[in-house]
Amino acid sequence: MFHWLEQRPFFFAVGVFLTVSFAGLIEILPNFAEQARPTVGTKPYSGLELAGRHVYIEDSCNACHSQLIRPFKNETDRYGMYSLSGEYAYDRPFLWGSKRTGPDLMRVGNYRTTDWHENHMFEPTSVVPGSIMPAYKHMFSKVADLETAYAEMVTVNKVFNVPYNQPITMKDGSTETVKLAETFDEARADMLAEAKLIAADMKNQDVKDAVERGEIPQIVALIAYLNSLK
Repeated sequence: MFHWLEQRPFFFAVGVFLTVSFAGLIEILPNFAEQARPTVGTKPYSGLELAGRHVYIEDSCNACHSQLIRPFKNETDRYGMYSLSGEYAYDRPFLWGSKRTGPDLMRVGNYRTTDWHENHMFEPTSVVPGSIMPAYKHMFSKVADLETAYAEMVTVNKVFNVPYNQPITMKDGSTETVKLAETFDEARADMLAEAKLIAADMKNQDVKDAVERGEIPQIVALIAYLNSLK
């Protein structure tokens, strides 16, 4: 058999190609599947965080800020641990980005606070002198779209089996559960409770008053999303 193949270079090359391809697939595909699974500590977004993510996309924050830390020392020194594929398991769409007018935000929740984000979004130069980022003062009065956020939660749970209402193992070994309410009214109440915790750390009185009235300004939802990026 081998003598026959050695006398026929074309068939020998095809045989080698098929053998190497099959061996490569056996080695590579399981690793791809493993890397695509959510990493330990990766949770689905809450309703308020999703509403904030929608604001983030609507105002094109991803046009200037990437969410992809490359495995290079100059990147990890500045932004933290490089990104892992499993950390994006619940991102639809991905917001990796390739151009950075501003810094990467993949782990911004580890080093920025609610108070910092509030000041930065209202007047960027108040915390970053010389910043070219525009102010987003409209977010302090415009109400976040909670219905669309809840609709996305229901959809990804049913279609993509995103694990809402299931315990998620965190990096410290504890477990957390992200709730998916059965009705929008229940979900809205959950989002409002989360919003009140964020508004308590803010200084803008109009925002605080809005949350107390049962309204959630976009800035509160956006901060919830940014705080979740860790």
